Amino acid sequence: MFYTNSIWFLLLLFLIPLAIWRLYWNKQETSVSFSSIKNATSIPPSWRQRLRWLPHALKIMAIACMIFAIARPQQGRKQTITNTEGIAIEMIVDRSSSMQALDFELEGRAVDRLTAIKNVAEKFVLGNDELDGRFSDLVGLLTFAGYVDSLAPPTLDHSYLTSQLQTAEIVDSPNEDGTAIGDAIGLAVEKLTNLNLKPEENNSGELNSEIKSKVIILLTDGENTAGDLDPLDAADLANTLDIKIYTVGVGTKGTAPVPVLDPFSNRRVLQMMPVNIDEETLTQVAEKTDGKYFRATSSESLEKIYEEIDILEKTEVEASHYVDYREMATETVHFGAIPVPPVALLALIFLAIATLLSKTAFRTATA
Repeated sequence: MFYTNSIWFLLLLFLIPLAIWRLYWNKQETSVSFSSIKNATSIPPSWRQRLRWLPHALKIMAIACMIFAIARPQQGRKQTITNTEGIAIEMIVDRSSSMQALDFELEGRAVDRLTAIKNVAEKFVLGNDELDGRFSDLVGLLTFAGYVDSLAPPTLDHSYLTSQLQTAEIVDSPNEDGTAIGDAIGLAVEKLTNLNLKPEENNSGELNSEIKSKVIILLTDGENTAGDLDPLDAADLANTLDIKIYTVGVGTKGTAPVPVLDPFSNRRVLQMMPVNIDEETLTQVAEKTDGKYFRATSSESLEKIYEEIDILEKTEVEASHYVDYREMATETVHFGAIPVPPVALLALIFLAIATLLSKTAFRTATA
């Protein structure tokens, strides 16, 4: 692009054809009378004769570069600085034995509760047609049964987080089984409290992040049966530290089909088992922290819950755009990896070479 007040100088380029005509076609040739040039026409032209147009071409290029230089060509480099107020989210996923109940469906086939949670939670973090994803938010992952495991600290590396989520398995040992809801909330509160978010860098420019709020999303299908910390006490702790908790009760109401081992055939069969979700405690945990309790009875309702949480906890993004201009007439610029000298310098180089050639190899003898 060109500087607005100087772009009119480009009209001088229309004088270039006049200069070409003046140099090549409007010359007054001198002649010497000679009887015949028949023999001279068979002599091949020398390299000087073949390149005699070069000094004039360099002068034309020098004139063109001078015109471009006074028109002030500029190279603009756009920079975007994005300031975000991100949200730190700690997801807590129940993996106790009751999560193997087959009361959810994915693509027309029955799946256990943990598989349904993995599917929807990944969409929540990475985004899909309905969800934007949490690209500027720190997201961490805890799983629990009788004990709590930290699978991923709060991170912006969401691909790593979702890969860790997919490794989560339902416990198969009675010694590990149980539902330590209070301990899970307590550890999530600790992880969020210890956060120290630093500016990160991404491909679109600078990303300066602040933690706008801290959120826990708890997904469980039972009631607190293990651990040392009571869920309500853990909720009071979270409220004191200004951490909001969204609780999700996962599972159909009444009964659900659960695979169990038949002692007679030693094969796994489906048996209807009662669903026991402590909705009262989960509701109180959410209300103590100004959060909300949801009940997910299908994959569709679970996805709707994540969509609602996505709306409630929005990240604020403010972008500032700057354009840095470089004067191509006087500064070296780069097109990709190729450096281009200043246009004014190119004009001087072309003129100097043309003058040098005119005085040496292409010198014209005058009478």
